[in-house]
Amino acid sequence: MTHAIRNLRLRRVPGLVRVLVSLAFLGLPTGQVLAQSSAGTLAGASTAALDQTVLGEVIPFGAGTARSWVTLDDRGAPVAVGITLTEAALHGLPTEATPGLIWMVEYILDLPDVPSLPFDHVGVNWNPRGHAPDGIYGAPHFDFHFYTIRPEDRRRITARGDDLERCRKAPAAGLVPDGFVFAPDSEEPGMGGHWVDPASHEFHGSPFTSTFIYGTHDGAVIFWEPMITKAYLETKSDVTVPLRVPQGYAHAGYYPTSYGVHYDAARKEHTVALEGLALRQPVAAR
Repeated sequence: MTHAIRNLRLRRVPGLVRVLVSLAFLGLPTGQVLAQSSAGTLAGASTAALDQTVLGEVIPFGAGTARSWVTLDDRGAPVAVGITLTEAALHGLPTEATPGLIWMVEYILDLPDVPSLPFDHVGVNWNPRGHAPDGIYGAPHFDFHFYTIRPEDRRRITARGDDLERCRKAPAAGLVPDGFVFAPDSEEPGMGGHWVDPASHEFHGSPFTSTFIYGTHDGAVIFWEPMITKAYLETKSDVTVPLRVPQGYAHAGYYPTSYGVHYDAARKEHTVALEGLALRQPVAAR
């Protein structure tokens, strides 16, 4: 979630450059299947019975790189999807705000084409001075938006004029988890509206470290978002957080039941992932 002007967008690394970067990052090209044992994954996730990870796009990020990936079980079903940052990616990030504006940088990564995965791409937004509300989300942090719609669909979200009402349109009951509420003034171009959990720690006197947000537009859930401070990533934590999930789903697919924040000391990598993916069928809204 951000109240920001998108000044810079780093899109996919084209052609040979993408392959060269991927070779430098993991020694494998985009789309390569990386064999895994049940003891671990690229994400460092604790989900059992994983055997392979399909590597996605790699892009420059700070002084390092970021990589997308999807982990599959032995039946070929997705069980985790995420972004892995090299340790250097947390350095060399923009630090100054444009005068009069809150500055956000968006890095876009395509996801591997995996059947029944509802997510199309990830937009990682770096907010060097946080965003509103200042007393809650003012710390430098990353917004990891896992979008279910395509970038060209996002470009039609203007959050202006008639589209402002589409950003505010509530989904049918059950499509957003019980207890989540629409955040006032959270409508953003390219994103839509944001739904937050009032029970989350940052609303009860504790400093914001990580939280989870759902995004909607025109009554549809269009992104799932772990939002994590840079300082929390730098603690090199290894945690899996259960999600409050919807009661209904508009489209069939494998959706997360938790999110993870992991650090791999051997690889010197940070990972943020949607985990515990489970097959959900469309359910009529309540």
